[in-house]
Amino acid sequence: MDITRAITQLNGPESRPVFLLLHGWGSNEYDLPDLLRYCAPNADYASLRAPIAYGMGYTWFGTWAHEGVPEGDSLDEQARAAGDAVNRWVAANIPQARDVIPMGFSQGGLLAAHLLRLDPKRYKAAVSFSGWLAPGPVEPGDGELKQLRPPVFYGHGGADTIFPQSDVKAMGAFWADHGTLTEKVYAGMEHSISMPEMRDVAAFLQGIGAAVAPMW
Repeated sequence: MDITRAITQLNGPESRPVFLLLHGWGSNEYDLPDLLRYCAPNADYASLRAPIAYGMGYTWFGTWAHEGVPEGDSLDEQARAAGDAVNRWVAANIPQARDVIPMGFSQGGLLAAHLLRLDPKRYKAAVSFSGWLAPGPVEPGDGELKQLRPPVFYGHGGADTIFPQSDVKAMGAFWADHGTLTEKVYAGMEHSISMPEMRDVAAFLQGIGAAVAPMW
């Protein structure tokens, strides 16, 4: 599995982070860059296309239990394979001196946080929109995270029925224990991203020195 397509904007100095954008099930690399206008204006980014064709778009996982959602050992194995592919792309295309912040939605939201588990020292923070947790342990990364405790934003809708509540709680509990977690639940929101969430992400990124205030 390899990443073969991406759109990038990498014009800034090394002091600026690169946002690594990871789309959801059945989408593509053009889905997320516009979000940065609302939370990290003029940011540098790399938006990756998932490597598996699906319908009119692409997917990070090739098999699932329902609606793009693998479970159990299958999820652990596919998250590892996709994360390793992303890590190889990052190593080949983003200078080691630059901070990288994964940001993703749904499948991409899982991967955005999972990358911190696979390589804790490479990633500064993560933003997970409506993601969930690969349940198995990742070593030695999970142990390293308890020492590093990177900032993680986890936002999800109160009316999102894609995942069981147990999966959502597991995601929050893991990152409360392994990172510095900002978790937000948006009442009435389904499997989506809202403007209140973007405002919260903007505040989160400003708080960790990764973005300037957007012009609302």
